[in-house]
Amino acid sequence: MEMLEGLDYSQPSDAVVVRKALEQRDTNYQAVVEIFVGRKSCQILLMKQDYGARFRRQMDQDIINIEPPHPYQKMIVALMASHKAHHADVSRHIAKCDAMRLYESGVGKSGRIDEAVVLEILSKRSIPQLKLTFSCYKHIYGHDYTKLLKKENSGEFEDAFRSVIKCMCSPAKYYAKRLHSRKLKGSESSDGGTSAALVMASRAAGVDLDEIVSVLRKKYGLELREAINL
Repeated sequence: MEMLEGLDYSQPSDAVVVRKALEQRDTNYQAVVEIFVGRKSCQILLMKQDYGARFRRQMDQDIINIEPPHPYQKMIVALMASHKAHHADVSRHIAKCDAMRLYESGVGKSGRIDEAVVLEILSKRSIPQLKLTFSCYKHIYGHDYTKLLKKENSGEFEDAFRSVIKCMCSPAKYYAKRLHSRKLKGSESSDGGTSAALVMASRAAGVDLDEIVSVLRKKYGLELREAINL
């Protein structure tokens, strides 16, 4: 694993990350998604307890009460429900059924998908089960589900769902793209350390840093050190 001199490898608690994300003027939904996708249910439970102890607030209610409503918010609420269910087993049969439901919810809808179907599946399935669903989808239909979400008339919900899927199923590519986007936007000048925080978030989610480095080099011609301005 590549180690970078000068980078603080300490990771703030997830509760602190979520609170800061919710307090920003433009809510940092992706930071919250990354936690709910990259943690086990037992870790989410401990994070909520820590959040309550630190801030004397309920995380679930803080997310539910965000105004105005946002597609990311809906998906995070669904993922919160999924973690509460504590699903242990993974079923290929259920994955195939869900894959077909997702396909049918998007076909012939001019780029839009049935939000109710998506949110129901997100709320009732574990992260491993969801990963299997998207794998089965590709096996059945011959393309990634995210391709269905790229239609010309797709909206905010489809864009947000595509990002959630990429974070879940292709985390190295997801984090590499996020780092590259921040580099292009010059985010470090106005939001110092954010790219470094992304690297730490990927490590906390169990993503191999070497995989991110490989994607950065091959797809963007960028070294990790350049991406985080070390």
